[in-house]
Amino acid sequence: MSEYIVWAASGAGAALLVLGGLIGFWWRKRVFESKREEIERLSQKMIEEAQRDVVNIKKEATLQGQDIIFQMKSAGDKELLEKKKEQKRQEDRLAQKEEHYERRAEQLTQREAAVARQEIDLVKTEKKNQARAEELAQLLEAQQAALERVANLTATEAKETLIKSLAEEARHEGGKLIRQVEMETRETADKKAKEILALAVKRYAGDYVAEHTISVVPLPNDEMTGRIIGREGRNIRAIEAATGVDLIIDDTPEAVILSGFPPVRREIARISLERLIADGRIHPARIEEIVARVTEEMEQSIKEAGEQATFDVGVHGIHPELIKILGKLKYRTSYAQNVLQHSLEVAFLCGIMASELGQNVKQAKRAGLLHDIGKAVDHEVEGPHGLIGAELAKRYGESPAIIHAIMAHHEDTEPETVLDVLVQAADTLSGARPGARREMLETYVKRLDDLERIANSFKGVAKTYAIQAGREIRIIVNSEQVTDDSAAIMVNDICRKVEQEMAYPGQIKVTVIRETRAVGYAK
Repeated sequence: MSEYIVWAASGAGAALLVLGGLIGFWWRKRVFESKREEIERLSQKMIEEAQRDVVNIKKEATLQGQDIIFQMKSAGDKELLEKKKEQKRQEDRLAQKEEHYERRAEQLTQREAAVARQEIDLVKTEKKNQARAEELAQLLEAQQAALERVANLTATEAKETLIKSLAEEARHEGGKLIRQVEMETRETADKKAKEILALAVKRYAGDYVAEHTISVVPLPNDEMTGRIIGREGRNIRAIEAATGVDLIIDDTPEAVILSGFPPVRREIARISLERLIADGRIHPARIEEIVARVTEEMEQSIKEAGEQATFDVGVHGIHPELIKILGKLKYRTSYAQNVLQHSLEVAFLCGIMASELGQNVKQAKRAGLLHDIGKAVDHEVEGPHGLIGAELAKRYGESPAIIHAIMAHHEDTEPETVLDVLVQAADTLSGARPGARREMLETYVKRLDDLERIANSFKGVAKTYAIQAGREIRIIVNSEQVTDDSAAIMVNDICRKVEQEMAYPGQIKVTVIRETRAVGYAK
């Protein structure tokens, strides 16, 4: 019984499971079919919407295409209209030009006719003028003959008299013009030039060191004199051979004089002799050793002097060999003026004046520093130191402007630029200032005599006075023989003659004085 119940329960459960499976299958099928129908409805709806969108897009594209076609057509019509207007304007201009050319052609035709008529009139007038000219020539010949009879002068003599009077009148007018130009230019040029020169001198303050052409070495005692001379003079000959200078031992107590033109050699000899005296060992081998050592030290000192000069001026890029040559100027003098110090003065003055005139300051300083470079070797090379210096500058790569300024600073060639004139002016300022140079008495007196001789060679000069150490000459003229205008001409003539016949540093002022006195007596 129990087994039957179990089996029945099992059969009922299986039936329920089968029934549940059938119901579930039916339910899923029903759900699937409903979803499929829904999907079909959605698909149909999407297809219909897509078809409507296609129709709308097609309509919009059609409208846009029609719009574009319309716009292109409008633009084409507008462009065509503009071209037609431009063509019409060109046709109008061509018509105006044709009309203008027609008028010009008509005017030219009228002018040609007028010119033809004028040519005919000119031919007639020329014939009349020729007849009148012949008649006038006959009258002039007759009048000239009558004048020659009255004046007792031929035509050539009268012409010469007229030319002479015209020349005197022109000379008189020229003198007036010279005086007028001088008065006008002095108010501006002299004032400006003096301001620049005064400013340059005022702003430059440099030390001045005077060198001599001989060197004196003091001796501690008379015994040292004999040791310097040596046995049979071998020591003194060794010193002279090694240094290239002459030793002068005379009656000067306790001193030896070194004489020689090359200043560097003289300085080497001075230092070597001082060291030999301090050392006490004086013999040919020791002399050669000391001189060789001092020579090496001197070369280094010369190089340092050149480098210091370029550093002081602020000039860079100079060739090392040119710097060595520049350093030699430390031991070179001109009229007892140290040439290196003079070159520094010229460089600074050039720089100051170039700054005032708006020129290249560095280039001006460079030209001023190198302007006397030829003096360092002028005892070894023939020729003026300006040309020697220009050749050295060219050899060591200086610019053409610097080379020409060096060459022109003593007018070995004509100045061409402002830089040339600046170097000339600065060189004159440095050499002409009081105390810069010394001159021999004979040279000084000769310059005064030459100035007075040149002034007295002119007609109408009464007295001449050379003053201010030959830097100015005042000339008193006869007022009856020299007028105010001819005095202005005389000043220029005397200046030119002084420049041609004399050599002098700086400049010389020429003043012509004309005085008129009227004297009367009251009785």
